[in-house]
Amino acid sequence: MNKVFALLCSGALVTSLQAAKVNDTTETAPPAAKEAAAPGTAEPAGVDMSKVSYAIGFKTGQGMKQQGVELVKEEYLKGFADGQAEKESAIAEEEMEQLLQDFQMQMMMKMQAKRQAASAQNIADGKKFLEENAKQEGWKTTESGLQYKVITEGTGPKPKATDTVEVHYRGTLIDGKEFDSSYKRGKPATFPLNGVIKGWTEALQMMPVGSKWQIVLPPELAYGERGAGQDIGPNAVLRFEVELLGIK
Repeated sequence: MNKVFALLCSGALVTSLQAAKVNDTTETAPPAAKEAAAPGTAEPAGVDMSKVSYAIGFKTGQGMKQQGVELVKEEYLKGFADGQAEKESAIAEEEMEQLLQDFQMQMMMKMQAKRQAASAQNIADGKKFLEENAKQEGWKTTESGLQYKVITEGTGPKPKATDTVEVHYRGTLIDGKEFDSSYKRGKPATFPLNGVIKGWTEALQMMPVGSKWQIVLPPELAYGERGAGQDIGPNAVLRFEVELLGIK
């Protein structure tokens, strides 16, 4: 089909195939360097197409469900079978084009409304959280709105924005849901300090090596309106526990 159909499928089949490789490749806090694939990697042998077929079907159905798409299963399967068998479509091509365009517009409007509602809720919840957290013992607020609490004060040097740093960290939403953790991966993250979200760049420049801080970032110092991945919504306030291990 044309690009309209491709756009509709992008959130289901294409995205689901990518999701089978990794749960979420969107960079969240400090984007760790992605390891390049080894050159000359051999193609997997003996793929079980029965299981591949099920996996594609499962991921496609899962993706549709996550997007709120409720297809009529019998008609979906009939259309799939007819297309695969190269039969004449039960719906005229022009009508099919218009149907898919109208459906795409409907889905876009639905997603936009959902995102706007989530953004408004995150702004309200985030504002309340920041106001209450600022009153808690040990917490300080910078001019930019970044909030931090020193857990352990290191004795090493402080990095500059142009430095590359090594850190351990854990990131959560204000409801406590964890969205990223170098501790769970069992490996510290290394990244250029001027290549991450604003709140990280600001906070880490204040931390001597060996320090462990808790930081809270308002949306404008995190991912703002765009959010990140499936867990970090638009205008979400983020919490981090950060341990500065060294400067490269």
